[in-house]
Amino acid sequence: MRDDIDAHSPDSTAVRVALWRAMHMQLDAPPLVFEDDIGLELAAVDPHWRDRPDMDPRFTRPFRASIVARARFVEDLVVDQASRGVTQYVILGAGLDTFAQRRPKIASRLQVFEIDRPAPQAWKRQRLAELGYGVPDWLHLVPVDFETGASWWRELLAAGFDAGKPAVVVSTGVSMYLTRDANAATLRQAATLAAGSTFAMTFLLPLERAHPEERKGLQAANQGAQASGTPFISFFTPAEMLALAREAGLEAARHVSADELTRRYFSGRTDGLRPPANAEEFLVATT
Repeated sequence: MRDDIDAHSPDSTAVRVALWRAMHMQLDAPPLVFEDDIGLELAAVDPHWRDRPDMDPRFTRPFRASIVARARFVEDLVVDQASRGVTQYVILGAGLDTFAQRRPKIASRLQVFEIDRPAPQAWKRQRLAELGYGVPDWLHLVPVDFETGASWWRELLAAGFDAGKPAVVVSTGVSMYLTRDANAATLRQAATLAAGSTFAMTFLLPLERAHPEERKGLQAANQGAQASGTPFISFFTPAEMLALAREAGLEAARHVSADELTRRYFSGRTDGLRPPANAEEFLVATT
């Protein structure tokens, strides 16, 4: 059984991501890679959340670095593309994403589409209302019941997405829960995006490729995912992911490694904070 199917609670993985972002602000030395305390506000967790086993500062250190690195990378990408005239931003598996609340000046110039399962999205809509953020007309919460075979693309179009205009479409922390065929289908759909679009997704490398110390954490995360009824299903090497993307029609695809993210966002740090290599990395493609 999943532990997050109740309409009155968010997805447990989404909450963990939000808390790790908050931990970065509370524990890590400046300069901060990414600042998000609204996710913590949304999550409405117990005041003693830092005592949770999955919040152990030593255990979470490389993984919260990975979480803030991927968030910063995506946000830089969206801001850059918005400056170039792109006006649509789609978030697959949005969870407790807070771009719309943290960056309203930029977000309000876009049509932002957050795609997620109906129950946690209904919960998020309620929390946004309770906290006074609401759902402005440029923010579209698009519920998609994947378990019944619903098409995220069809629901996206029904929500007002213009397939004739370029967009940024992002999927982070999702691919490992999908089959290879489902990932390939997402890539094929991405290949149909209008010219000038950008698609970015994270993928998880085979666990045996990780550093032994970080492998323990990844294995623990996998065990936790299995216990919640959402096991990790798919792992890809960078070469395999690039091949899958190109087979899907995304010829202009590239791999963005954790090392590249480290050079971008963690260079010059003296505390050793950095995302783990050979764990979760990016595929980025343009159409």
